[in-house]
Amino acid sequence: MSAISRAGWLLSGLLFSGAAAAQTTACRHPDFPQEVRCGVVQQPLNPDQPAGTKVDIHYVVLPSQDKNKLPDAVFLLAGGPGQSAIQLAAAGNGMLGRLNKRRDLVFVDQRGTGKSAGLQCPELEKDDFSSDDDVMFQRMEQCRIRLQKLPHGQLDQYITSIAVKDLEAVRRQQGYAQINLVGVSYGTRVGLEYLRQFPAQVRRLVLDGVVPPDMRLPAEDNAAAVDGIFRFCEQDKACNQAYSDLKGQWNHLLQSLPQKVNLQHPRTGQMHSVTMRTGSVTAMVQRALYVPSQTAMLPYAISRAAHGDFLPMTTLSGAGNLPGAASMSYGMHYAVWCSEALQRPAAKNDGSIFMLQAEENYQRICKNWPRARVPEAFYTIAPSPVPVLLLSGGIDPVTPTRHGDKVAKALGQKTLHISVQHAGHGMLMNACIRDVNYRFIHAKEEKDALAVDQRCVKQIPRPLAWMPVQAKAEGQP
Repeated sequence: MSAISRAGWLLSGLLFSGAAAAQTTACRHPDFPQEVRCGVVQQPLNPDQPAGTKVDIHYVVLPSQDKNKLPDAVFLLAGGPGQSAIQLAAAGNGMLGRLNKRRDLVFVDQRGTGKSAGLQCPELEKDDFSSDDDVMFQRMEQCRIRLQKLPHGQLDQYITSIAVKDLEAVRRQQGYAQINLVGVSYGTRVGLEYLRQFPAQVRRLVLDGVVPPDMRLPAEDNAAAVDGIFRFCEQDKACNQAYSDLKGQWNHLLQSLPQKVNLQHPRTGQMHSVTMRTGSVTAMVQRALYVPSQTAMLPYAISRAAHGDFLPMTTLSGAGNLPGAASMSYGMHYAVWCSEALQRPAAKNDGSIFMLQAEENYQRICKNWPRARVPEAFYTIAPSPVPVLLLSGGIDPVTPTRHGDKVAKALGQKTLHISVQHAGHGMLMNACIRDVNYRFIHAKEEKDALAVDQRCVKQIPRPLAWMPVQAKAEGQP
């Protein structure tokens, strides 16, 4: 970069700083001791009706305080779909904080989440430990009816291809010439769609846990992840001794359902009469698959459940927990998924209980849900004009390496795909990967970004199956 062009780049950063401050106001975020900047941009609910109902898109900026700050901010794209990026700002800062030294970090509540025309369903977050599937479906239907009565209740206006126009509006309002996008899980789909619609505005794109635009349902890879546990336990002497024929125990458990059990609430300690059904068991196992340390405890939980003790599995899944920062806006979740996934023909089912349950659940919920017309181009991926970093965990139950490989191939030569064989969902929590991500985004030249030093990335062993003390002593689960 020449001295003249570098001076111009720095000058643009200084000009941007004043423009950005003028568009935001000082505010407080509960997770930060310092003041941050809050902004809002008004967008048409329906882009085809610009004079119609408007929605406010809220965002938070963690401004860089460096006197030589750079003009290309970093946007975190939250997962779900349904998570609020603003509520996850503290976690985002933990992953991206090093970049904040010279770049703004921006957290936009995607339409339908947080403060941006929220579509929350508190009915589904009641701590009603003993509710069965029928009750939950009834509550979902009640929520849909209630949401449709809101001023912003046109539920076919929350798909990804519309939401990225809101991101673009934030970029324009803040005066960023180009931005870096870091998408996590569903946020990777948002990043891919923003790149498709606004390629000139993207400097770098990071996709952590890749969700291709044509993914049918997040349960596609659950069965493979569980089969991996069974294979590992067969081959590992200690696991096989403690939990012999784990796959057989799993099949026995499924065949025993539904069954009514008395179960202690993991948080309150109160006893409940609960009917365990196939859907509730597969959902609990699915949640435990996301984190390898929890996956290591599944052999014990499955074995105990096969013997009628569901407390370990229930506790491991987080059932009964109160909503936290990562909680879902379920109205937004189904507004997106019912349109983008279920309007396309279903792929041949692999016959797994996870996909059968997922198809049944989503079809039942989406039966009365308004469907948007998703542009066919949304499901396509063109070669990227800018560097893209893809991150995959090999035992991730929803976005394993095969999705990253597929998307990397479509994006073309300007891609770098890093996969860790025994890592789970969400690679940016790893300190090494955070360093690689920093260097990828911070590199001045594209060639240097794509050649980023990744020697710290090590293939790690699969976590050993967890066993309680008595299992080690007695050889029994």
